[in-house]
Amino acid sequence: MFQGSLVAIVTPMQPDGSLDLPALRRLIDWHIEAGTDGIVIVGTTGESPTVDVEEHCQLIQTTVQHVNKRVPVIAGTGANSTQEAIELTEQAKNLGADACLLVAPYYNKPTQEGLYQHFAAVAAAVDIPQILYNVPGRTGCDISNDTVLRLAQVKNIVGIKDATGGLERGTDLINRAPASFMVYSGDDATSLPLMMMGAKGVISVTANVAPKLMHEMCMAAFDEKFELARKINAKLFGLHQKLFVEANPIPVKWVLQEMGLIQSGIRLPLVTLSAQFHEPLRAAMHAAAVI
Repeated sequence: MFQGSLVAIVTPMQPDGSLDLPALRRLIDWHIEAGTDGIVIVGTTGESPTVDVEEHCQLIQTTVQHVNKRVPVIAGTGANSTQEAIELTEQAKNLGADACLLVAPYYNKPTQEGLYQHFAAVAAAVDIPQILYNVPGRTGCDISNDTVLRLAQVKNIVGIKDATGGLERGTDLINRAPASFMVYSGDDATSLPLMMMGAKGVISVTANVAPKLMHEMCMAAFDEKFELARKINAKLFGLHQKLFVEANPIPVKWVLQEMGLIQSGIRLPLVTLSAQFHEPLRAAMHAAAVI
């Protein structure tokens, strides 16, 4: 249902931090024309922690309406409160999202049983395809593979975004999960080898600035054209690395601004990219031929 390069799209903002919905619509069109296989809205890269509930819903609605079924739309609806996650997931379903992405509850550090019950409760409450999101480097909470495999038995939990960066771990999931359960890389730098092991694609930061190349790399991997996929990945690898020199989405928003695609807005506590990283990122942009 969802396969390939799924962009974890930024939330464009005006210099004062207000939403820039016209820029979001332009980005969506650019992505679809470039081959992006799906749009993930209000995830980590979309600054979900600092948009309020009304803005969260507005971003999902704007994306669903503007995409107009051209590609799937996956809405970030995770929270560290189970009830809040249920409410956001219900709203995303009502707004027409094709699926939801639910990050592991952050800060409160539940046990593995608590994680299982949290995700199972959201799945039971809202009948929409749901993708787990494991990013322990941000959440302070790690969904174990055994817990993921328990959750894979829940009918509308259809996959996981594995942002651990661990190839061994991702491969173990792919090997042990039901055939219908989709594993996506959540780490651009290791996405190609994980796809070669059987992952269904990548929920990508790099795709924000190089959508055509990310799509082409995924398609080459799926077609077992591994030499071509490796060549594309080598071209992109500087971006895979340098887009994380500071906390995401600081670098990727700076690059998009350099490309003339968005304005400079970003919300506190995030601030614009430190000057020391400008030239390294420009070098990565030139290597990938995005400028």
